[in-house]
Amino acid sequence: MCGITGWVSWTQNLINQESILENMTASIQHRGPDRSGTWLTEQAALGHRRLIVIDPEGGKQPMVYHDGPHAVALSYNGEIYNFKELRGELIKKGHHFTSSSDTEVLLHAYLEWGEACIKRLNGIFAFAIWDERKEQLMLGRDHLGVKPLYFANRGNDIIFGSELKALFAHPEVEAEIDAQGLSEIFGLGPIRTPGQGVFKDIEEVRAGHYVTFRKEGRTTERYWTLESRPHTDDLDTTVATIRSYLEDTVKRQLVADRPVVSMLSGGLDSSGLTAMAGEEFAKEGKTLKTYSIDFENSDQDFEKDFLRVDLDEPWVKKVSEHVGTEHKSLVLDADTLVENLLVTMRARDLPGVGEIETSLYLLFTEMEKEATVALSGESADEVFSGYPWFHQEEFLDAYVFPWLINMKGITTVLSDDMKEKLDLPTYQQERYEEALEEVPVLEDESELQAKQRRMSYMFITRFLPFMLDRKDRASMMTGFEVRVPFCDYRLVEYLWNVPIEMKNVDGIEKGVLRRAFEGYLPEDVRYRKKSAYPSTKDDQYLQGVRTWMLQILDDPNAPILPYIDLEKVRAMAEGKSTGVQDSAVKGLFDYLIQINAWLDEYQITVTI
Repeated sequence: MCGITGWVSWTQNLINQESILENMTASIQHRGPDRSGTWLTEQAALGHRRLIVIDPEGGKQPMVYHDGPHAVALSYNGEIYNFKELRGELIKKGHHFTSSSDTEVLLHAYLEWGEACIKRLNGIFAFAIWDERKEQLMLGRDHLGVKPLYFANRGNDIIFGSELKALFAHPEVEAEIDAQGLSEIFGLGPIRTPGQGVFKDIEEVRAGHYVTFRKEGRTTERYWTLESRPHTDDLDTTVATIRSYLEDTVKRQLVADRPVVSMLSGGLDSSGLTAMAGEEFAKEGKTLKTYSIDFENSDQDFEKDFLRVDLDEPWVKKVSEHVGTEHKSLVLDADTLVENLLVTMRARDLPGVGEIETSLYLLFTEMEKEATVALSGESADEVFSGYPWFHQEEFLDAYVFPWLINMKGITTVLSDDMKEKLDLPTYQQERYEEALEEVPVLEDESELQAKQRRMSYMFITRFLPFMLDRKDRASMMTGFEVRVPFCDYRLVEYLWNVPIEMKNVDGIEKGVLRRAFEGYLPEDVRYRKKSAYPSTKDDQYLQGVRTWMLQILDDPNAPILPYIDLEKVRAMAEGKSTGVQDSAVKGLFDYLIQINAWLDEYQITVTI
């Protein structure tokens, strides 16, 4: 995995702009600590930071192909899991390769099929291709949006990068935010609108899209979308198809020239993938290493609720022993979580969800000591409709994003001035209606099935990008690659049309996936009830963020003060607010602390 950046200009000569390109490339060094590369011509400047996973010597970037007097140059972040098949097809068409890298396959795929090459890719990717023959820049992103890619149009220049910080390293891009950006921050939180870069006049390439830029203007194309059609396979065929897709994609995603490990929470998703990966390792006489996360005194602090039914660690141990993995559990304390709270904000260049992301970052830091790649069970709940929201009328009938119903903390503590200027309820409603218009309708569905399909679309296209984004930034901040087999677009396409009653066969969420893992996992593991990602219950963490919040409130220069109701927030920080659960206070303060640091560190100019 890597980081990409650069820019194209239609009017100025970039040959002597290497110092700017070097700064842009250096800003994302964490994404690719192994190697740096730049390439400049009069019109284009491409930068690359490489994390070596496949073909250490042959995958150097930017990679350039010369077609007579013209060059076609590629800077690419990701993994193409079907690159071997594509390579074979391209060889038959007369292409010659000098490496065994997927980078060279992607470049030649573009040479053969042009922009349509993106429709042939199975993987996680974000790339930039400058084609001198057409004087055209192409920015492309994978089907589900696993890998990030931002861009900004400044006059006659297009500036792009894997992360926002790469754009800010260019002198023409400033950290400015307007009412729409503030509405994203305060109205939607970290689960933002696809395509929104939050900062003024900065966009992201949407999942399943590519954008081409020429002097005359830009064109955006959607190359992949979910299509609704009746599901005609019976239950046994559906289970067998899901199992086949997972076995194939796990095998593909284990390909690497660096060590591969697996995340293991003891839940169904990560346990099933671990079992499949462990079997592949065993075929080669190797032992898979697995990792989990826990918190100090978790057994004493644990409280059963609708999100967490039991502790993970006993199940982690059981799965590890069953598969035969070499396992390590990282145990975190409250002080460490507080101390690292701002790391993931700096990784995102935007405020995030706090200690849940912090713990992920710390886990990846530990994993990176022994490996370069990990498998993750991320996205199974979104594509298998595993959340309880899919079955509760309160959420199915709500004309708003379901996760906002119980996530109103930030809007309740805004200052009256901000509430009036931003009108967040209207902004939230408009964004929801936009999403609703995109849903591919299936005729003759029941009313309940139609509601569940809409819910599924919201989670795949809005909630899942947030989950993937946090995993990408938390892992890449440490120079570590995470692969997500449940995001294989073939599996997502198939599951989109599987009715929820079939997905929940046997009267349990993701029942069809549990059947697909038969033989891989013990029965009690296969039918363990869903338990959410863990978070610390230590009162010391809550006290830590309360103290931090009070320090912000006592600082007259704290940039967040004009945006919040100081009395309400202070009452919460001093433990004097009634009717607000500690967990809600903790999550709210995580977010407010990050917003304050974000406004300060990024020297953001606010124009509303």
